[in-house]
Amino acid sequence: MAKLDAEKMEKVAVDEEDGVVVDGSHESSDAALERRITRQLDRHILPWIFVLWLLAFIDRSNIGNAKLDGLVTDLHLTGNRYNVALTVFYILYVLLDVPSNWLLKYVGGGRYLPLLAVAWGVVGTSMGTVTSYAGLIACRLLLGACEGGMFGGIILYLSMFYPRHQLMFRLGVFYCAAPLSGAFGGLLATGLARIHFHGYDGWPWIFFVEGAVTIVVATVAFFFLPNTPGAAGFLSEEEQRIAASRLHRDLHGATQSQRVEEERFNWHEVRDALLNVNTILMSLNFFLILVPIYSFSLFLPSIIKGLGYTNVTAQLFTVPPNFLAFLSVIAFAWTSDRIKMRGPLITAGLLLAAIGYIMQLASDHNGVKYAGTFFVAVGAFPCSPLVLAWLSNNLAPHTTKATGLGFQVAIGNCGAFVATFTYLAQDGPNYTTGHSINLGAIGLSLILTLSNMAYIRWENSARKAGKREYRFARGGEGQLGYRHPDFRYTT
Repeated sequence: MAKLDAEKMEKVAVDEEDGVVVDGSHESSDAALERRITRQLDRHILPWIFVLWLLAFIDRSNIGNAKLDGLVTDLHLTGNRYNVALTVFYILYVLLDVPSNWLLKYVGGGRYLPLLAVAWGVVGTSMGTVTSYAGLIACRLLLGACEGGMFGGIILYLSMFYPRHQLMFRLGVFYCAAPLSGAFGGLLATGLARIHFHGYDGWPWIFFVEGAVTIVVATVAFFFLPNTPGAAGFLSEEEQRIAASRLHRDLHGATQSQRVEEERFNWHEVRDALLNVNTILMSLNFFLILVPIYSFSLFLPSIIKGLGYTNVTAQLFTVPPNFLAFLSVIAFAWTSDRIKMRGPLITAGLLLAAIGYIMQLASDHNGVKYAGTFFVAVGAFPCSPLVLAWLSNNLAPHTTKATGLGFQVAIGNCGAFVATFTYLAQDGPNYTTGHSINLGAIGLSLILTLSNMAYIRWENSARKAGKREYRFARGGEGQLGYRHPDFRYTT
C-alpha cells in the first residue's frame, strides 16, 4: 500500500505556470476552476492597472512634449532649470515608496491606487496654469509625491492575486503602458499643442487635457478594483477561497497565513527584506536600468530633434520606437513566465540596448542613429518589469515583499537624478555624453545581473542539498519566509 501511495504521489505534479494540481495526464476539476479564476482576475484587474500606469507615465513625462511646444521659452527656463524641474519630481517620489507600500494593504489596493491617481491628476492639470519657474518646481514636487506609491504599489498589488510564475506576464501587460505612453503621448501632444483658447496657447493644454482624463478614469477605477482575492465580488466564495489558497501553496512554506489579509506587519520581516542579497543587488540593478529608460522617455523628442527634424516631426518620430518597445515588453514578459526565468532575459535586453547606444555613438548618419533608438527601446524597457518581478518572486511573506519592493523602487528611481542630467542642452545635437553615461549604466547592470544569477544558483543548490535545514531547528521570530529551506529563488 505504501508503495502504491508513493507511486501515486510521484504522478502528482504542481503546474507552476497555472498554479494548479495535475494528477498524471488528467487535469482535476480544480485545474479548470483555477484557470477560470485567472481569466476573471485578468478581465477585472489588468485593464484598469494598464490604463492607470499609462496615465501615470504620460503625466510625468509630458513635460518633455511641452518643452518642444514653448514651455522653456514661456517660463524662462534658462541654463539647467529644465533639468532641475525634471529632477525634483523624484525627491518625494523616492522617499514615499516604502511607507506607501506598507499603507497599501491597510487602505486596500483597489482603493489606494485610484486615490493616488486622482491626486496626481489634479496636480497634473494644475501644471497648465503655471506661469513661473517656482510654480513649475512646486507642481513637479507634488506630482512626485502623488505618484510615489504607484509603481511599487502596482507590483505589490498584483502579487496579492497571482502566483509567482503568472506574475511576470501581468507585470509586462501593465508596464508596456510606459513605452506606449511615449507613442500615444507624442501623438496627443502634437494635437493639443495647437489649441489656443482663453489665453492659454499650446503647451498648457497638454497638461489640462491629460490631467483631466486621469481624474475621470481613476474615479471610475475606484469603484471596480478589488482589494484582495477574498474581497473580489466578481468571484464566488469558492473561487475566492481557491484564489487565496493557491497563493499560499505557491510559496512552499514561506508564509503561515492562508490569506494576505491575515498577515500582520512586524519589524522582523522588514529587516529580513533589507538584508536579503536579492534586495540589495536587484535594487542597485534597477537603479542602473532606470538611467537609460528615464533618459529615453524624457529626452527622446530632443534627441530626434537633434537629428535635424522640426518640432512636429520630432514628436511624431518618437512614436515608432516607443510602439516597438510596447511589443517588446509583452514578448519578453510572456517568454519569461514560460521559461520561469528573469535573469537571462534581462541579459538579452541589456545587450540589445547596448547595441543601440553604440550605434548612436559610432555613426554620423542620422538613419543609423535613429535606428539605434529602436534597439534601446526594445532592449531597455523590458528590463524594468523583469527585475521587479524577479525580486517579487524571491521575497515572502507580505511585509517582507512590500518592504523589499518599496526599497527597490526607491533606490531604483534615484537613477532619475542621473537620467535628468544626462542630456544637457549644451551637449546637443550629438549628446555624446548622455549616450556614453547610459552605455556605462548598461554595462554595470549586466555585471550585477550575472552576479545575481550566480548567487541564486548557488543558494538554490545549497537548499536542495539540505544545507539550510538547520533553520527549522533554530526557529526564530515569526515565519521563515524566503529563508524557508523549501522555498526556491527564481533565476
